[in-house]
This record gives sequence, structure tokens and C-alpha cells, in this order.
Amino acid sequence: MTVQTRPALSMTQVLLCGAAIVTLSMGIRHGFGLWLGPITTDRGWTRETFAFAIAVQNLAWGAAGPLAGMLADRWGAWRVLLIGSALYAAGLALMAASTTGSAFIGSAGLVIGLAQSGTTYAVIYGVIGRNVSAQRRSWAMGVAAAAGSFGQFLMVPVESWLIAHWGWQNALFVLACAALAIAPLAFGLREPQDSAAGSGPAQSVGHAVREAFGHRSFQLLTAGYFVCGFQVVFIGVHMPAYLKDQGMAPEVATVALALIGLFNVFGTYGVGVLGQHIARRYILAAIYTLRSLAIVVFLALPITPMSVYLFSATMGLLWLSTVPPTNAIVAQVFGVRYLSMLSGFVFFSHQVGSFLGVWMGGRLYDLTGSYTLVWWLAIALGVFAALVNLPVRETAVQRDTVAQAA
Repeated sequence: MTVQTRPALSMTQVLLCGAAIVTLSMGIRHGFGLWLGPITTDRGWTRETFAFAIAVQNLAWGAAGPLAGMLADRWGAWRVLLIGSALYAAGLALMAASTTGSAFIGSAGLVIGLAQSGTTYAVIYGVIGRNVSAQRRSWAMGVAAAAGSFGQFLMVPVESWLIAHWGWQNALFVLACAALAIAPLAFGLREPQDSAAGSGPAQSVGHAVREAFGHRSFQLLTAGYFVCGFQVVFIGVHMPAYLKDQGMAPEVATVALALIGLFNVFGTYGVGVLGQHIARRYILAAIYTLRSLAIVVFLALPITPMSVYLFSATMGLLWLSTVPPTNAIVAQVFGVRYLSMLSGFVFFSHQVGSFLGVWMGGRLYDLTGSYTLVWWLAIALGVFAALVNLPVRETAVQRDTVAQAA
């Protein structure tokens, strides 16, 4: 008797549902910097208290990423997304209700961080990798990353309006309801049970992890991704406060964050297309180099609304542009069977960088009264990341069939 199995998901379905999920999950988190001022003022906390909670969020996100990816690869991304949606809503509601620093760290930090590990790129990219051909994979990942950027462009002005008109607590309750919309979209990514198992030669989880961490290119990608996290989360969270210190109106920060999201739509999509034609290691090296140059020019020029908008547009083109080529290299080198898990490990490095970027931004500001030192550290790290990505090799690994099945 012939066993019938459901066909693989269509690329259109994967991209529509995946893009909508990333739009919500990334769009909500990109606006967290707008809450720094209202929450610290209302609660009487320092900037470091808020920054440390967001730092814990990024670290929890990264630490849980490999586990969320492994569960998605084994049991289905849709199940992980359902749990992530519920955690996201709960974390946002608890964030609004927190009256102590420890409670805020637990809600905004730990709970939301766990939620993000199950609702963002690593989980979505695993589904893309298994349901989109290698010839179009980089482009498809660029589309998903562009959706996350569009979420930032869309959600930041909405969040700013909600804070201004409804108060910061009610704004968080509204976002909690929005996070629940991820749940019905998750069913659109429900894959056939044998899709992951049939996506490549037999290989155990342990062998896949040892193979990746013993591979030089995986190590270099991981080191470079640390820098990406440091730069973007420091800027995303501390930019509103930095501009306020420079005498800019709050509307300037809102427009700046929205511009980053808008231009990142073009940047991530463009890089996804380029990744089909140009070696992705060169793309990554160029992105990190251009980021450092953009920061140097921004610091050298007088701070005006126009200089802020130009900097934001430039950084937007480079913001999440590292995501498609990094994950495409992982898929190219190691295959797609454990793509969510391996992407989670690489992303953990990104989130360690995010933890340090956002926390050090608040800590060094409280110590020195300025963000200058952190800006220059971000510049130096960008140069480092450009250099470590150049030796990355994009050739698929050659496996011993007996060893990988052991």
C-alpha cells in the first residue's frame, strides 16, 4: 500500500505567512527604545536599569535560540510559533505591570526574550530553507528580512502614537494583543511531518553541532555576527536618548527609527538578490565596513535633523542586511535539515553582542555622561567583523555517511 504524504508548502505560502510573522515580531521589538524615556521617568529608574532589562532580553533570545530551532526542526516550526506568540503577549502585559527593576527584567528581559527566540528569523528561515530551492533561497531570505524591516517602519510610528495618546502602559497592552496574531499565522507554516527528515542525508543532532563548531567558516561567521548585534541594538535602543541629549525633539528619534526600518526593506531585499550572484562573504565584509564609515561621518558632522535622517537612511540599508547572507551561507555549507538550530547558534553570538551593546550603552553613559566611547567601540568592532568574514568559505561540507548517522 502506498503511503500518501502532504506535499511541501508552496513558496508563496511560506513567504506570506513567514513575512507577516516577522513583521509583527520584529516590528514590536524595534520600538522598545521609545519606552526608555517614559518608563525611566515614571518609575524613577536609571537608564542602566532599562538597558540591562533589554540586554537580558537579547541574551535570553540568543540563549534559547538553538533550543527553539532544534524543536522547530524536530517537531515543527508552527508549534514553536504558537508558544512564542503566547509568551510574547504575556511578556508585554507583564512589562506594563512591572513596578520594580527585577520584575521589569523578568518580563521585558527574560519572558520577551524567550518569546522572540520562537517567533523570529531562525525559526522562519528553517521553514524557508526546507521549502524553497537553493537557487532562490538567498532571495527568499531577503524577502523575510525585508518584512522584518517593514515591520519596524510600520510599527515604530504606531508605537510612538500609542505612547503619546494612550500612555506607555496601555500601549504595551495593545502590542500584547497584536502579538497574539502570530498564532493563526503559524498554521500557515505547518509542514509535512517528514519534510525535515527528508531534506538531506541522515545526520544526528550531535554530529551536526560538532561538525558546525569544528568548521572554521562557522566560527568566523559567528564572530562577525557578534558585532552585528552590538551595533544595531545599541543604536536601536539608545538612539532616542542620544538625540534627546543633543537637543533634538522626540519626533526626530521617531522618524529616525522609522527611516531605518524603511531603508532596511530595500537593503535586505537587495542583499538577498545580490547573494544569488556575488560571494556572500564579500557582501558581509562590505556591510560591516560601510557601517563603521557611516558612524564616523555621523559623529564628525554637526547633529541636525537632516544629518540624523541621512545617517538613519544609510544605516537602514545596512541594518539587517547581514541576516540573509549569513543564514544562506549556513544553509549552503551545512544543508537545511538543522538550519533553524544552527542559525540559532550563530544568532546566539549576535545576541551576546546585543547584550553588551545595549547594556554598555547604559552603563558607560551613567559613568561618563556620554555615549562617545560606545560609538567608537562600535566603529572598531565593525572593522574587525569585516576582516573576519573575508576568509569564510561557502563550499558545502563533504560528509562521511556512516559517521554522520552514528
